[in-house]
Amino acid sequence: MRVALDTVYADDVPAQDTLSIMDTLERLDPLTYTAARSAKYPDTEFGLALKQTAMLIKAEVGLEVSAIDVGGWDTHFAQGSTSGLMPNLMEDLAEGLAAFHADMFDRMRDLTTVSMSEFGRRASENGSLGTDHGHGSMMMVLGGNVNGGKVHGEWPGMREGQLIGPGDLAVTTDYRDVLSEILTRRLNNEALSDIFPNHEPRTLGIIG
Repeated sequence: MRVALDTVYADDVPAQDTLSIMDTLERLDPLTYTAARSAKYPDTEFGLALKQTAMLIKAEVGLEVSAIDVGGWDTHFAQGSTSGLMPNLMEDLAEGLAAFHADMFDRMRDLTTVSMSEFGRRASENGSLGTDHGHGSMMMVLGGNVNGGKVHGEWPGMREGQLIGPGDLAVTTDYRDVLSEILTRRLNNEALSDIFPNHEPRTLGIIG
């Protein structure tokens, strides 16, 4: 099949470029990949996904965006504090991002990594030693062009009258504002009205 495709698209430069990328991908193996700076990815699905992403970036196959899902955060019961479901998940996330940063350190000016959740958790523990779905959450942004080392946004507070609904942190920053700034300043994509219809984004100064 590969020989046939070469023959059919012998004079098609874009097609030949695609076939060349396919050849490169076929040779890549995350199990034999050696990370830079002795970075150690966690032996989890998240760690493997980050390792594959780093491998593809270094192979320069044209990767522009990579999306990785990390499940298991629905901690309605037995959430834990220093041990248990939640701290184990946070350890996986932290170790994975730390390894990715170390591995890609020399390319960080070209990378922007965003961590976000689709929902937050309640401020108080429920009767099952867990927390239920809430409103306010957080996003983390990592990269060489990020104005980092600080918290962007406002702290809504947790005192009487500061929580909303049945005990949720208030949302003070729209996630679409964060992603819009990254889209325009890092991906040079100005089609924000198509991506986030009926939303007028505001600049937060997260990307330098």
